Amino acid sequence: MLEALLATFALVAASEMGDKTQILAFSLATRYRKPGAVLAGIAVSTVALNLLASTIGVWLASRVPPRGLALAIAALFLGFGIWTLRGQDEEQASAGSASSRGAFLTTAGLFFVAELGDKTQVAAVALAAQYHSVVAVTTGATLGMLVADGLAVLLGERLAGRIPMRRVRQGTAALFIAFAAIALYRALAG
Repeated sequence: MLEALLATFALVAASEMGDKTQILAFSLATRYRKPGAVLAGIAVSTVALNLLASTIGVWLASRVPPRGLALAIAALFLGFGIWTLRGQDEEQASAGSASSRGAFLTTAGLFFVAELGDKTQVAAVALAAQYHSVVAVTTGATLGMLVADGLAVLLGERLAGRIPMRRVRQGTAALFIAFAAIALYRALAG
């Protein structure tokens, strides 16, 4: 269970660096200047999405033969690695026209929509299928998102100016490719 939590945390935290939702977190933090409310909104939507993704992953693992599942996971992670290298996920998300319902509700809603079907959510499905653990994957993915997006909220522009996003994308791509290799090894060894 600890392996699933740590692997999920590392993959999701790295994947979120420079991602559209990290930029969204920065944008919402500068708009509302209420970091606690913005982080709470991120946390609520992230827990909901990761719980959904992890549950789907464990359900798939119970219905798909292990070898086929491991091959699909390997292909998925390899695809995400290539996608990350190509910079497909760099689009800046905009906060849109925020309603007066407050920083928390606006953040929770925007994050839910922005992350629905995102590569980190699909990665959580794959990791839950691989590790058979809703709790560990949900916890790891949520903590990974909160660390990455919390940095954007709390450090904002100072952080973005000091970290070369190209290197972050390269590291993230390498992490996805390493997870693909592990899943492929498991498929072929099993």
